[in-house]
Amino acid sequence: MSLRWFNTASHYGLVAIIMHWLMAMTVIGLFALGWWMTELTYYDVWYRRGPELHKAIGIILFGVWVLRLSWRQINAKPSPLAHHKPWEIWAAKIAHLLLYLLMLLVFVSGYMISTADGRSIEVFGLFSVPAFVTAIENQEDLAGDIHFYLACSLIGLALIHGIAAIKHHLFDQDNTLRRMFNPNLKD
Repeated sequence: MSLRWFNTASHYGLVAIIMHWLMAMTVIGLFALGWWMTELTYYDVWYRRGPELHKAIGIILFGVWVLRLSWRQINAKPSPLAHHKPWEIWAAKIAHLLLYLLMLLVFVSGYMISTADGRSIEVFGLFSVPAFVTAIENQEDLAGDIHFYLACSLIGLALIHGIAAIKHHLFDQDNTLRRMFNPNLKD
């Protein structure tokens, strides 16, 4: 049995599946790390390490986000299952659009926090992302508040997205969730 790397009209391919779960776990991990960082004191060993890790992973996640959107553009998109109601299809489209938009806004606000003082963001010593916008008054605090509320909204919407997938799996007993795990799922 060969793996399906590309999406088809009825299935997600391995590339889309891997990017979906990699991004989902990373977003959850970054949210947990960010929440934990707010409790650190100046003398805590992780006071500087936590934010450095958070920023570097966030930059890499942004790159994966760009790749994922590009992959969606050049690849087939599996059709909704035949028994999905029109409102479910509409809600799924809106939710996916909002998930991508919220991720972008979280990336931008995180960048604005991190570069407010004019310093670039170091990414594991491999490269750095320069500061382009630094002239906004109170930029770090303003962007920090925005970043927090957007991140909470992103996690909330991701939770609803997950609940909807579980609803399809447990109550509707369809392949909505299964096809995001198995690229070789039989119809």
